[in-house]
Amino acid sequence: MKKSLVALAVMAASGASFAQSSVTLYGLVDLWLGSVKTEVAGSSTSVTQLTSGGVNTSRWGMKGSEDLGGGLKANFLYEAKVGVDTGASTGFARQTYVGFSGGFGEVKLGKVWTAYDDVSGASDAVFDSALAPMNNVFTSTGYAGNAGNTIYYATPTVAGFSGAFSYGLAEDPKTTPATASTTATSFALSYGAGPIAAQFGYQKEDLNTAASDTAFTRLGASYDFGVATAKLVYGKTANIGNVSGADATEWSLGADVPVGPALTLSAAYAKSTDNATAGNEKRTGFGFAGAYTLSKRTFLYGGYTNAKADLADSKTKKDKKGCC
Repeated sequence: MKKSLVALAVMAASGASFAQSSVTLYGLVDLWLGSVKTEVAGSSTSVTQLTSGGVNTSRWGMKGSEDLGGGLKANFLYEAKVGVDTGASTGFARQTYVGFSGGFGEVKLGKVWTAYDDVSGASDAVFDSALAPMNNVFTSTGYAGNAGNTIYYATPTVAGFSGAFSYGLAEDPKTTPATASTTATSFALSYGAGPIAAQFGYQKEDLNTAASDTAFTRLGASYDFGVATAKLVYGKTANIGNVSGADATEWSLGADVPVGPALTLSAAYAKSTDNATAGNEKRTGFGFAGAYTLSKRTFLYGGYTNAKADLADSKTKKDKKGCC
């Protein structure tokens, strides 16, 4: 499989508070124009498209906070994905939660990003975007979306260290035969001080109708040399698709290079390899992009990415060039 994308897009974010309310209405718009080419077994297709969400998912939402005294706050958030190219919306399906925060950290209850999600792209070069090769070849991506019915806790940051834990309830009705349901247990640790940043994340997804649990491990690190920031990501997936022994090992190496006060260039290479149980497939990819800041809330970006997958057992090469 080969996947590539040439994209040019503009992203803008805004927020406006109502003066007599604790509620904030906010939004973010990300739209890209690109050429996508797909090649599979010698057959090629190409399309030019205008699509929402190249670096960030376009969204709008409402959030609020009430001071309960003693440093304790009650919080809520509703957030919806918006397809800027079509106007389609998922409703408040990105995040919906209530919770509390204070000196102890923060608790969220509802549909939230897992602790693993919090750190999975923190050290990904090429802006952790659709242009980033890691996002096109890695299997250790966790949930396709954020988890519902989740209890989430994040610690305060102490001396550069912080952590988070989340648990997604299956809400299994215990029927016979069993109704398929998944629990997700996730935790993360992060460190950031001076030029060094590092993250570790782990997530186990227990499907009650499968004998083996799928597990994702992610380790990321970055170092700011001043002239460039080097970024490294290591990932591992155990029991892909809940198949025992079907594993993948993957890594990505990249760098962000500030060219001036407004322009940043970034490039990365990524590789992922399955074992024979998982299909014996090797995926590689590279990508590069530039982002130019127009204002505090708006930037223009563009770049190119290419991903390829080789099926070693059948000696068949599938090429796909696509996006997002």
